[in-house]
Amino acid sequence: MSDLLKHPLCNAEDLGKAIPDHELGVSVCLPLWKHVIGYEEGDQEIVSKFKSGYPRFCCPPAITRLFEAAEKEFAAAGERCLVFPRVVHAERCVQFIKTGRVVEWTAHQLGVAVFPADSYVNARKFWRFCGECVSTRQACEALGSKSSSVTEAEGKAANLTIKQRIAQLAGQQPEDVFLFPSGMAANFAVHRMLTHLFPGRKTAQLDFPYVDVLKLQQLFGSGAHFLPLIKDSEYDDLRDLLQREPLAGIFCEAPSNPLLRCVDFERLLTIRASAQPGVPIIVDDTISTVAHVNAHRVADVVTTSLTKSFSGVGDVLAGSVVLNRKSPHHAAFSAFLTAHADHELWRGDAVALELNSRDFAQRAATMSRNAKALAEHLRSHPKVDRVWHAANEGGRGYEFIRRENGGHGCLFSFTLKNPEQTSPKFYDALRVCKGPSLGTNFTLACPYTLLAHFDELDWTESCGVSRWLIRVSAGLEDTANLIARFDEALAVV
Repeated sequence: MSDLLKHPLCNAEDLGKAIPDHELGVSVCLPLWKHVIGYEEGDQEIVSKFKSGYPRFCCPPAITRLFEAAEKEFAAAGERCLVFPRVVHAERCVQFIKTGRVVEWTAHQLGVAVFPADSYVNARKFWRFCGECVSTRQACEALGSKSSSVTEAEGKAANLTIKQRIAQLAGQQPEDVFLFPSGMAANFAVHRMLTHLFPGRKTAQLDFPYVDVLKLQQLFGSGAHFLPLIKDSEYDDLRDLLQREPLAGIFCEAPSNPLLRCVDFERLLTIRASAQPGVPIIVDDTISTVAHVNAHRVADVVTTSLTKSFSGVGDVLAGSVVLNRKSPHHAAFSAFLTAHADHELWRGDAVALELNSRDFAQRAATMSRNAKALAEHLRSHPKVDRVWHAANEGGRGYEFIRRENGGHGCLFSFTLKNPEQTSPKFYDALRVCKGPSLGTNFTLACPYTLLAHFDELDWTESCGVSRWLIRVSAGLEDTANLIARFDEALAVV
C-alpha cells in the first residue's frame, strides 16, 4: 500500500483507484476536474475505471459481487437484490420501496431485500440515505474471498473498547454509546427515534448541512423545515416556528459542511427555553470531533461519522450516537435505541476501527493545526477569493462548545478568483489525494459542491455555497510541505 502522505493519488493515471489503494478504501480517486464532471454525468469511460467508491454512493466491487451472488440464489426473473448487515435493515428497505420480500441469508447471517427490478433505483436511495450498508469486509468473508481471522469474542471486545473510548472522550457512559454501520445509519436511527416518539411532527435543520442529512429528513417521517441561517432574522423565524408548531427535533452540525459555520448555540438555547423547552437538539460533531468540542453542552444527542477522523485510515465505515445523560429525554431515547439500534459493528470492522482509533486524539490535534495553517495561508494569497474555516466562520457558537485548548477540526473550504477559469487548473495540479470523504490521515481534496449537489447547483448557490468551492481535509503531512504543494498548484493559475 502506498504512503499517501508522501505519494498521494492525484495524477490522471490514478483515476478510479481506491483511497487508500486497496479493496477496503472508502474513497475513490478523481484526480482531474473533468473526471468529477464525468462521474456526475455517468460517463462510463470514467465510472468503469472505479476500483472502489464511497460505499453509500458507489458500491465497491466486493459488495457488487455480493449483490450478484444474492440474486443468483434468491431472485426470480425480473428481480434484483440488495444485501444488508441484518434482516431488520432489509425489512426497512422493503418497507421504504413498498414492494418486495425479505430473506435471511442464514449462511452469512445477512438480510436480503428481493424486489422487482424497476424498484432498484428506489432501493438504492434507501441504501444511500439510510446508510445501513453491508461492509466490504463482511462482503469479502461472505463471498469466501477473504476469511476473517477475527472471532466473535474479539469483535465484541473491540466494540466494547470503542464504546468506552468514545464515552470517556465525551464525558458520558459506555451504555450511552450506540454504534452503527455508517454515520448516516446513526442519523437514520436518531430520526426514526424522534419520529417514533413524536409522531406526526416535522424536524428542523439549521444551517446548510451535509447533503444527505437534510434529504433524510425530507424523505422520511413528516418532513423538515430548513433554515439555512443566511440572515440573522432566521433566528426570529425559528422562534416563530417553535411557538406555532411542536417539532420532533432540531438538527445542526458543529461546524457545518462545507461552510464551517456554527449555529449560535447560546441563542438557540435561549430560543428553545422560551418557545418550546422540550424540543430535542441533535448535533453532528463529525468535522470538529469530540476531541475538540463538547457538543453535549448543547445537544440531547450527538451523532458522528466514525469513518472520518476517529478512524483516519479510510478503510472502515462506521457511525455513533451518544446520548446526553443530563437530557430530560435520556430514558426514552435510551429505551428506544436499546430496543431498535444495531449495537455492534461487524466483528472485522470493529477490530479495525478499534486499532485505527487508538491515537485518535493526537491525530485530531495535528490535522486541526494543519487545516488552520493552510486556511490562514490561503486567506492571504492573492489568487484566493474566500476561505471558510471554523476558527472564523464558527463564531460564538463554536466557541461555546470548544474544549479548553481544543482546535477546529480538519476541514476548510475555499474559492479562487475568476473560478471558472482557475478552479479546474488548480485542482488538476494539486498534489494531494483527490476524492470524496474527509478526516483521513492524508490530505484529501474535492470540488465538494459538484460532487454533492451536481443536480441542484443553483439552489446551493442561493444558500451561499459556490459551485466552484473546493473542500480540503487536512492530514498529518508536514505543514510546510503541505503549504508548498498548495502554492505550487496556485502558481499554474
